[in-house]
Parts: sequence; structure tokens; C-alpha cells
Amino acid sequence: MRFFEDIAIGQRREIGAYTFTAESIKTFAAKFDPQRFHLDEEEGKNSLFGGLAASGWHVGSACMSLLVADGQRLAREAAARGEEVAVWGPSPGFRDLRWIKPVLAGDTVSYVNVVIDKRTSASRPGWGILTAQTTGTNQRGEEVYSITASAFVPMRAKA
Repeated sequence: MRFFEDIAIGQRREIGAYTFTAESIKTFAAKFDPQRFHLDEEEGKNSLFGGLAASGWHVGSACMSLLVADGQRLAREAAARGEEVAVWGPSPGFRDLRWIKPVLAGDTVSYVNVVIDKRTSASRPGWGILTAQTTGTNQRGEEVYSITASAFVPMRAKA
């Protein structure tokens, strides 16, 4: 992962794609969001969604899983090049979570993360706060998911 100084506003990162199968939709829903339109094809078909729909929390969880995996991949690559790897801090929160269109069984959602703001932390010396918007787009090019989130990012140590 990169240090605060190495990140530019507008930086874009494709973090991966996830296919929502009927089985994965039902498994997630049974555990975390057991509403009828997430658990049964017929109920989904007869709902406003028009088909078995993934829980919005499933769509967001798939995004988070891909974001973490991509960060781990980038860290491994940087370490293999002999670069110092920045260990990011936690997120102070998110805003503007939007489930824009239903994600139905068989849909593949591709996620992209774009840095929209960065600032130094007033309360934590040596840290910056990065804000990025992550969007998910289905295989038809329709945006289905969006979230704006922040994270604490370490600054390079002064020599």
C-alpha cells in the first residue's frame, strides 16, 4: 500500500469483479439479510426487483473483500520490489451509500475506486485522511452501487 504523499486526487484503481450466483445470494441472505426476495427466486421475481436480488449488504461486502484483496496484492508487489509498504489505519466512516439498481442472480459487478479528497489529520500527527468513492457497475454498464469512504493513511517518516 502507498503512503499519503504518494497518492493523488483522481487516482483510479480497478479493484476487481464479483459474480452474484443464486447460491451465493441465498447463502449470504440466509445468514445476514433473510428477506424473501433474497432467498427465493419466485419471491424475487414477484417483487419490485423482478428477480432473485442480492442484498445490498452482499454487494457492499463483495466490494470490501475485493478492496482488501487488491490492497494485499499491491503490498506484496511493493515488498517484492523492495519498497517500504505503508500499513493503513482504520476507516473513520463512510457516507452516501447507494444501492442504485438491483443486482440479480447472474450479474457480475466490477468495482472501481477513485480518490476524491485527501487532507492531513488534525488530531493524529503523521497520518492523513484519504477519501475515495467506490462504484460498482454491472455487465451491462449500469452503475449499481456507490459509496464514499475515508481511511487513515500513514505519512512517510521524516528522516
